[in-house]
Amino acid sequence: MRTIFRTLTLPIRAPMTLLLLLVSVYMGAHWMVAHQQLPGGEEARAAWLVYGLYWPFQCLQTVLVVMVCTIPDLLLRQLSLLMSSSKVTTLVVTLLLVITGGLYLLHLNVLADVAILASAVLLARLDLARLRVVPPPLLGATTLSFLVLAGMGVGAHLQAENLIKAI
Repeated sequence: MRTIFRTLTLPIRAPMTLLLLLVSVYMGAHWMVAHQQLPGGEEARAAWLVYGLYWPFQCLQTVLVVMVCTIPDLLLRQLSLLMSSSKVTTLVVTLLLVITGGLYLLHLNVLADVAILASAVLLARLDLARLRVVPPPLLGATTLSFLVLAGMGVGAHLQAENLIKAI
């Protein structure tokens, strides 16, 4: 009974988890607006192909950000083991990271969204560590990913409802 009560009062004891939820709701609404702004005319057919992949890409990006922020030691250990296996693997991984980083720097609005989400995840982890709530790495990453994706879904739904009312 006591553990159930402690779990239910966790958002009150760790307010940064609520901040993470609010940030993810905002990001979901923000990304839904960008998802629904399709160009008209001849570009509409090509845009459906591109923008049909926009929302799943944002969800994948969000899960990757949460994973990197939640279990950095495990990921970096695996990455360094992979890179130490051969020079070719080191070159491929380094080029992949540099190219991906360069693409994010070219689109600074995406970099800003990732930085905001990553800082909210790190603040939530810090707040949970303050309370000594430290689940196993994969469980923590899964839980925070579910929380962020649920918030994004709520934000997208609220934005979609708001756009329907405006029309």
